[in-house]
Parts: sequence; structure tokens; C-alpha cells
Amino acid sequence: MPTADLPETFHVTTDEQLRAVSSLTRHRIMAVLRFEPATITQIAERVGLAKGSSSYHVRLLERAGLVKVVRTRKVRGVTERYYAMAARSIALPDPGEGGPDMLMRHAVADLEAAPAGAERHVRMAHLRLTDEQFAQLGARLQEVADEFRELSDPSLPDASLVFALFRPAQPKQTEEGAK
Repeated sequence: MPTADLPETFHVTTDEQLRAVSSLTRHRIMAVLRFEPATITQIAERVGLAKGSSSYHVRLLERAGLVKVVRTRKVRGVTERYYAMAARSIALPDPGEGGPDMLMRHAVADLEAAPAGAERHVRMAHLRLTDEQFAQLGARLQEVADEFRELSDPSLPDASLVFALFRPAQPKQTEEGAK
């Protein structure tokens, strides 16, 4: 199923869906399915899981509506199912102040698991921006991500782009610090 046929966004709204996406293993399975359908066997090989574990995690994702069967075929009397993402992207609810941000945690875990010596571009910049500049930068970052997602070719190696533009919490001044 080509990604052009998929809805743009799946909004995670239920506890079951949130639990399904909170697992790093299921995050990695969804990454396998992001560009092309795959069978349980193919998913297991790509993620490095046993087929039984892969099947368990895919069933949870399917029950939550995040992945779906897009094709079946008979192989030696057994029905082989091909799974794909239910949408091109997943929108998570705001974790709230102090809440864990699963996307960042998964991104850091994937970054740490990247092969030693692999090319990567990781930067952090502290900026002071007006509200207008902040909004403009957020829009530009989203445009770049969308532009390169459109250029993605499933036959090429995976690359991940994660960005976070936020205003950090301001330290609270103590009475002594205010004097």
C-alpha cells in the first residue's frame, strides 16, 4: 500500500493507543512499517525479535488501530499477512507539564543504538526568539521534515529526523536570589 493512500495523521486518543505507542519495541516495529508493508517474519528480522514476540507486539498495535493488514497471500497453505501503518504520521497528546515525552525518549534510544561511527548530525542551539520568530522557525522545521519525507525512498537505508523546539522552564528565583 503506497503511503500516498494513507490518511495523513492518526491521533492517539485512548489509553490503549497510548500504551501501544509507549513501547520502544513497538516504536521500532512502526518504523519498519513506515514506508512499506511487511510480514511478521520480515518485521521480526528487521527489529531483531523472535517471530512470537513480533506477532504479539503487532497484534497490540493492530488492536489499537495503529497498524492494519493491507494484503494477504497463501504460502504453503498458511495465510501470510502484510501489515502497514494506519496513517503517515502519529500525533500524540501533549504530555503536560513535566510529563514524559515518548517521542524524545524513543529518539534518544534509537540514537544511542545507532552503529558506532555512523554519520549523524546532532546539535543543540539555545536561542532567544520573539513569539513570531519562534512560530516561524517551528513552521520552517516542519516544512523541511515534510519536504524530505516526500523524497523518501523505501529502497534506501533508514534515516531519522527528530526536532524539538520549545521554551524551557524558567528557573524560579528564591527570595535571596531576588535581592
